[in-house]
Amino acid sequence: MARERVITPGGGSPEGGGSNESDRQRDAALRPKLLREVIGQKKVANRLQIAVNAAKKLKEPLGHILFDGPPGLGKTTFATVLPNELGSSIQMTSGPALSKPADMLPFLTNLEYGSILFIDEIHRMPRVVEEFIYPAMEDFRIDIVLGEGVNARTINMKLKPFTLIGATTRSGMLSGPMRDRFKMQEHLDYYTIDELAQIVSINAKKLALPMAPEAAVELAQRSRGTPRVANSRLYWVRSYHAGHPAIADGPVTLDISRQALDMQEVDRDGLDKQDRRYLETLIDVFGGGPTGVEAIAATMNIASDTLTDEIEPYLLREQFIVRSPRGRIATPRAFELLGKSQPKPNGGSLFD
Repeated sequence: MARERVITPGGGSPEGGGSNESDRQRDAALRPKLLREVIGQKKVANRLQIAVNAAKKLKEPLGHILFDGPPGLGKTTFATVLPNELGSSIQMTSGPALSKPADMLPFLTNLEYGSILFIDEIHRMPRVVEEFIYPAMEDFRIDIVLGEGVNARTINMKLKPFTLIGATTRSGMLSGPMRDRFKMQEHLDYYTIDELAQIVSINAKKLALPMAPEAAVELAQRSRGTPRVANSRLYWVRSYHAGHPAIADGPVTLDISRQALDMQEVDRDGLDKQDRRYLETLIDVFGGGPTGVEAIAATMNIASDTLTDEIEPYLLREQFIVRSPRGRIATPRAFELLGKSQPKPNGGSLFD
């Protein structure tokens, strides 16, 4: 069955993506419970607060909401905060888990008035499922076909008014009719160092981990602009602080933070081992490009979707690579990071 879980107000849930169960539980423990606790994405939070206030005053369900943006920026966090604000429940699933319309029935038929149905990676939902939920989103009903051929008949089933929240890292893959059915469409962007440092400091207190402000800033600088990565780095620093035999009791200092992250092979630019391996493959094997992502993925023995969804966004944002019509190309900054000289092919290069 496609159903994953039902969360009542105050509950936690996994951030979407490829996190394992322990990662999900750790993220849930640190996730904000109310909109006022959310750090960063203030414009989005303010608009959502207005929508929540209006829904309460008008005594009607919140309009359908679509969150889009790179992984780890808080799409699931907002989805789990909203039922707490509304005093309602939430059901959660993901696009890949919904292979046929019947997979949606347990969710839709168990919805309460004003409750929330959250679909992560909604762009991966099959078109047949997408079309099945159109009347559910618009008219709060579903059409169930019984029988086949000339004996087939359609039953209209009424649903209790609810809110559908979708999350996607690829909004361009959503069909126009699906996108247009969302009353609110919110794009989440990367966080600033100051915002991430605040998040790290607050979450360190939740973990009863004393941390110097400069250590929090150092961790934030290596967190790739996302709270999810910041929380992951924080847990590692906590383990390093507690488990290293040479570290006495006391706060996490700047030096301890740096030692922990260096041991995890996270450099000062926030790149980890896989990021550098990507750049090494692009430069050492393909001469800096241009080359296609499929060729890089095959050489690294990693799925191309993993590269495009998890590794390339940060490398593109920090200008270590660029995408050209002919493929990926390493920038001078990437060559400098790896301590390599940039070749100048006979035909010239993008940077000549």
